[in-house]
Amino acid sequence: MEQYSQDFYHDLDQTAGPSAAVVIPLILEYVHVDSVIDVGCGNGGWLAAFQAQGIERIWGVDGNWIDENLLQIPVDYFQRADLSLPLDVEGRFALSMSLEVTEHLPVERAPGFVKDLTRLAPVVLFSAAVPGQGGLNHINEQWPAYWANLFAAHGYKPVDFLRWAVWNDPRVTWWYKQNLLMFASDEALAASPKLAEKAQASPAEPYAVVHPERFRMAERSANPGLGRWLKMGRQALLRSIFKQGR
Repeated sequence: MEQYSQDFYHDLDQTAGPSAAVVIPLILEYVHVDSVIDVGCGNGGWLAAFQAQGIERIWGVDGNWIDENLLQIPVDYFQRADLSLPLDVEGRFALSMSLEVTEHLPVERAPGFVKDLTRLAPVVLFSAAVPGQGGLNHINEQWPAYWANLFAAHGYKPVDFLRWAVWNDPRVTWWYKQNLLMFASDEALAASPKLAEKAQASPAEPYAVVHPERFRMAERSANPGLGRWLKMGRQALLRSIFKQGR
C-alpha cells in the first residue's frame, strides 16, 4: 500500500477524532464496552476517543504505511498487519471496528475480513465506501446490503440507528453519516434489550443512501461521472425501499 502524506494524517485528525467524540457516547448507551479493537485504525484517533471515555483495553491494527510517531495511542497497543491476509490477533473484545477500510481490500478478501471482525467481538462497528464514493486506492466499493449479507453468514444482524442519529450533526464527517452501521450477534442482543430493540427496527438489508454533503462535493468538482453516480444512488435507494415494503 502507498505511503500517505502528512496531509492525510492531518485529515484524519480533523475527521476521525471529532466524529468519534460524538458517535462513541451513542454506542455506549446501547453496548457495554470495556475493550475495543480497531482493524485499520489509521493513527488511532477512534481508539484515543474510546480511551477518553474510560475504556482502557484497546488494540489497533494497520499496515506498514503507518508512521508510529503520529499514533494517537501508545505504540504498545498497536500491531502491524497485512489486512489483505487473515488476521493473527489473539483474544476477544467487547467491540471490534473497521471504518472506511474494506473498500481498500481485494474483493476476494471481503468474506474473510468480515469473519475476522465477528471472531473478535460480539458487536462490530463498521463502515465502508459505497459505489462512486471515491477515494485513494478504493477497489471494492459496495452498498451496505453487500456487507450485511456477509455478516448474516455469521449470525450477525444489522443495527442501523447511528447514521440517523448523526445525519445532521456538523461535527461528524459525512462518510460516517452515510456509512456507519453496527452488526450484533445473538449473544450481544440478548445482553442488551435496548440494542435488540434497535436491531428489530433495522431492515435486514440497510438502506443505500448518499449523504447530501457528498452530492455537494460532487457538484463542486464537476465530476463528469456525476450523473451516472447519482442515478446509481437513486436506483439503489429505491430498490432498498421497495424490498422493505414488500
